[in-house]
Amino acid sequence: MKERAAELRAEGRKGAKRADGLQAVLDRIAEMAPTDRALAERVHMAVTEAAPELSPKTWYGMPAYANADGKVVVFFQDAGKFGYRYATLGFQDAAKIDDGDMWPVSYAIQSWTPAVEKKVLELVRAAMS
Repeated sequence: MKERAAELRAEGRKGAKRADGLQAVLDRIAEMAPTDRALAERVHMAVTEAAPELSPKTWYGMPAYANADGKVVVFFQDAGKFGYRYATLGFQDAAKIDDGDMWPVSYAIQSWTPAVEKKVLELVRAAMS
């Protein structure tokens, strides 16, 4: 909760908000365990490639990417944050990934492969369509 309070205070500033958000994301990624950090770096590159219009920021202490309205679209949760056995790529309701009456909004990532990269790029592009 302290992390979220600091994030909300930081969002109140004008001007260099996007740069501050990017730095916060990069700092958070740098704090991760090596395996999580490698995944987070690849996710960061994929998201910024597929959706350069999204603004990086931290959200509850996780790297996240928000739309022009400031709503989080996609986020990365490292395995170490909650002691999980896998990292998670998640989508919030601002993502346009609806598919019928039920669809996944969270994906486990254990390793980065070309197939994983392709899927992440597809999901992020779909979320922004």
